[in-house]
Amino acid sequence: MIIEQTIVKIEKNYEMKISPVKKSRLDEVDFENLPFGKIFSDHMLWCEYKNGSWQEAEIRPYGKIEVSPALHTLHYGQAIFEGQKAYRMADGRVGIFRAHDNFLRLNKSAERMCIPQIPENIFMDGLRKLVELDKNWVPKDESISLYIRPFMYGSSEFIAARPSEDYVFCILTSPSGPYYAGDVKVYIEEEFVRSAAGGVGYAKAAGNYGGSFYPAKKIQEKGYTQIIWTDHKSHELIEESGTMNIAFVIDGVLRTPPLSDRILAGITRDSVLQIARSWGMSVKEEPITTYEVIDSIKNGKLTEAFGMGTAAVISPISTIGFRGNDYDIPPQGSDSFAIKVKSELAAIRSGRKEDTFGWMEIIG
Repeated sequence: MIIEQTIVKIEKNYEMKISPVKKSRLDEVDFENLPFGKIFSDHMLWCEYKNGSWQEAEIRPYGKIEVSPALHTLHYGQAIFEGQKAYRMADGRVGIFRAHDNFLRLNKSAERMCIPQIPENIFMDGLRKLVELDKNWVPKDESISLYIRPFMYGSSEFIAARPSEDYVFCILTSPSGPYYAGDVKVYIEEEFVRSAAGGVGYAKAAGNYGGSFYPAKKIQEKGYTQIIWTDHKSHELIEESGTMNIAFVIDGVLRTPPLSDRILAGITRDSVLQIARSWGMSVKEEPITTYEVIDSIKNGKLTEAFGMGTAAVISPISTIGFRGNDYDIPPQGSDSFAIKVKSELAAIRSGRKEDTFGWMEIIG
């Protein structure tokens, strides 16, 4: 149920309708046992693109939406999304991590998928107001967070193979626990590919993930957590790992594959590289082969391997599987780079350390 609708002026002449819930579902949530992405906050942002322009955005109660079986995106997959997080800060306020970077990346994906660019005031002001309205859903434990899922999809009702004419932009929020629990074991994939040159690998397109489920399921049945994807030509170049970018510490140098149109430009990845450089660590964004990784494990030069992503944050890798063999990575203690950079990110997000990078969008 909802109470009367209010109008909130956000920026200059921009107005946003807000229809708050009459009774929150907050007391139904066990914040001590949060799954990832299964519990949703009271409200969502909703905005439609019709007749060649974005309409007025509104915040409404979270709930089901009615769609036609001819919904364009069900047939042609014209859908994109983002993943970002809001955190409870030490002083009780809420901070959204690198929100503007998610806005920019969403529009980069939109361009590649023939979706109209979302205006900055709709995305940023809508996000701020949504998080402010549901700020009590942000967990108080700084080790967990409010996961934020902005997404866009083609909402026309026709089954002709061409871009949709109408679109929906929506933001959901979800208090969530860790994405990965325990050791992360990965397997180097040499048969299936996530993306190819000239494709949509750099976009956060829904189909990129749907297409990865089958090979991921195959290796998970063998006891691994995720795949390390390799290039589509030779299967010799390391690219990324499932839901994460990937990095290695080899001979004291932080190594990660260079960005390309096959690899998602991870915001956590960029944050890790910026912190590493600010610490004076040697960083190389250059091609890494499967053979170099395995040889570096064998000769003791590879001391760390970890994934980086919004959902996963920093996930140390304990084992890399390759051609039927498992190669263990040395345990990462408190002095390892991955553990230290994870702690640094947590300190910035919580406000316990000065945000010299200007990453946090603070909600009062």
